[in-house]
Amino acid sequence: MTSPDNAALLQRLLATFKVEADERLKGMSVLLVELEQTSAGARVAQIVETLFREAHSLKGAARAVNLNSVEMVCASLESELAALKGQERAVPPALIDALSGGIDELAALLAPGTVSGVPGAPAFPSPQAIEERAKPPSSQDQGATAPSSETVRISTAKLEMLHAEAEELLAFKYSLGDLIGELDALSAAMAGFRKSWDKPANHARLVQRAGEKTSGEHAAVGPDDENGGEADRRHTTDKLITAVLCAEGFAKTMEDRLARLRAQAEREQRAMSSATAQLQDDVRQALMMPFTSLFDILPKLVHDLARDSEKSVALRIDNATVEVDRRILEQLKDPVIHLIRNAVDHGIEAPVERTRRNKPAQGQISLSVIPMEGNKVELVMADDGAGIDLAKVRETAARFGLIAPQDTPGIQETLKLIFESGLSTSPLLTDLSGRGLGLAIVREKVERMGGNVEVMQRDTGGTSFRIVLPTMLATFRGLVVTAAGRPFVMPLRNVARVLRVTADDIKTVENVATVAIDGQAVALVYLAQALDLTTPAIDAPENEYLFLALLENAGRRIAFAVDEVLGDQEVQVKGLGPQLNRVPNVAGATVLGAGRVVPVLNVPDLFKSALHGPRRAPAYPAAQTPARTRQSLLVVEDSITSRSLLTHILESAGYDVTTAVDGLDGLTAARSRKFDLVVSDVEMPRMDGFELTARLRQDKKLSNLPVVLVTGLESREDKERGIEVGANAYIVKSSFDQSNLLETIRGIL
Repeated sequence: MTSPDNAALLQRLLATFKVEADERLKGMSVLLVELEQTSAGARVAQIVETLFREAHSLKGAARAVNLNSVEMVCASLESELAALKGQERAVPPALIDALSGGIDELAALLAPGTVSGVPGAPAFPSPQAIEERAKPPSSQDQGATAPSSETVRISTAKLEMLHAEAEELLAFKYSLGDLIGELDALSAAMAGFRKSWDKPANHARLVQRAGEKTSGEHAAVGPDDENGGEADRRHTTDKLITAVLCAEGFAKTMEDRLARLRAQAEREQRAMSSATAQLQDDVRQALMMPFTSLFDILPKLVHDLARDSEKSVALRIDNATVEVDRRILEQLKDPVIHLIRNAVDHGIEAPVERTRRNKPAQGQISLSVIPMEGNKVELVMADDGAGIDLAKVRETAARFGLIAPQDTPGIQETLKLIFESGLSTSPLLTDLSGRGLGLAIVREKVERMGGNVEVMQRDTGGTSFRIVLPTMLATFRGLVVTAAGRPFVMPLRNVARVLRVTADDIKTVENVATVAIDGQAVALVYLAQALDLTTPAIDAPENEYLFLALLENAGRRIAFAVDEVLGDQEVQVKGLGPQLNRVPNVAGATVLGAGRVVPVLNVPDLFKSALHGPRRAPAYPAAQTPARTRQSLLVVEDSITSRSLLTHILESAGYDVTTAVDGLDGLTAARSRKFDLVVSDVEMPRMDGFELTARLRQDKKLSNLPVVLVTGLESREDKERGIEVGANAYIVKSSFDQSNLLETIRGIL
């Protein structure tokens, strides 16, 4: 065997060894944690014996691939474990720590980039040794995680390549559907063409039969020179008749052929759809892995963190055999590890403190996996620690400007604040916490996978994090919409409803367009505006309806206005490549029918753009009031100062202003002359702004008169009452400025 052959073989053996070593180290870590928690008995001897066999097997495998450093560490572990074999008493904590250190050293030696082969190195395995290693292991030497004889190892890169190739077939399936649509259109056109020829063809047959009869009569009389011109005309007519009848026959033949072709294409599409779906499902199943592959590293992690924090913590894992897409587990690793670190560092108290609170000295962390309907899975991580200090969270949030100092949000609103970037209640900056970035990253990574995360305070004490994720990545169902004349795909899992509204359904609260959905006011944002696109649909709507897609994300709901809703279909998400690794509002792209590349929207990004981007008053899709040189406004305000201020602002903007001192005076003024809009305070003597608005809506002549309420009442109940009585806009004086008022009025008039 040549040297290059030796080098190639060694590289293949190293790859196999890396997988085997990783499995054995995970198993040894789990056994070591169990050994620490087992006080005495036959189980101690069993665990020690299993650990000894694992170390011995790993030492032999390392020797076969020339990894002397790994072999030496395994030999050291083997010696320590040999001294413990047969005993049934508890293993001293110091020895447990020493064994744990040895496993950590092996993990470091086997980390990516550190395992490499040296071509031509001594002790290279002989062909006989290679054949021996290829034999299935005996039951005595086989580890708990060794594969059965019916399995075969294949690199995940190859599986993912097969998965991508299977998903590429979706584009052909969609294209075939478009071709069938084109055939339908062509068949309909041909049917119409043939129908249009029915009458000329019938007329041509009548003319043909009459011509044959006339020709016979002329033949009986005999030809002469005078009949020469008539014969030419008959010949020309015959040619035209023949052409008409041939065209009719051709149309009928083409119509039949198109019908057969469409039927064949439809059969091919059904067959391809079935085969594609089956292939995708098979490859997806090959990529599925149980949660145990992620959770195996956690017991040792909890043990090490607790030891460093001088705490006692036990980890319980339930239902970890549930399988999900391997890529989900890879992306979930960092969020889970961070939540575990948080629980040990922030949640679980020191043994002395727990004893003082009448708790067991040992803290508890539980991880449970719950399958859900709709190809989703729920991961719940809970601890029995001190819980989250809500007062400290509010204080820190106010210091960072996340809430107003005087605000006292409820429990759930306060708990949501811990996911904000930069917010940390830890007084110290440690290697575990204190930077205030971890939970924000947890939420971002979970949402990037199409999931959501929420936190709850447990009634029994402690904190519970609930993460809901899809079991599969890549393909999903999406809602296809258009904005600014361009198509976009919204993940259907975030779409709560699709509806259409009219101008009367749209109200303005604090200069924010809202629409009532299921009895609640929901913010309304143009999708084109959120994406920073120029769209004629905003300025010149073509019909009286506005189409909305109600999206949900992290407990929030926003109604996005779109040009059209084209329907939903299964789509395949593709990355944008390294050149466009992070594009705001875009999660990737997909190919729809006819080869159109369409962006897939990133809903969390979209919500940020909608909530924090520049707002624009909505241009309602109803017939607009014709512009006049000077529009007349009625200002109803009991405060002389406020009334003078509003009058000055509105007159400077070019409006004619009439004032009233309270609601009753304002109602009398509105009935006595014509106004284009009413600006009213709420808290006034004799008749407040709510009652004034309600009375205007009850008056047939004034029911359509726009009303803007400007008030100091800023509670949610007051805003909802303003919408209920029929106000078009609600502006709070604490956030009032001149541009807000004028922009709101211009958006309504």
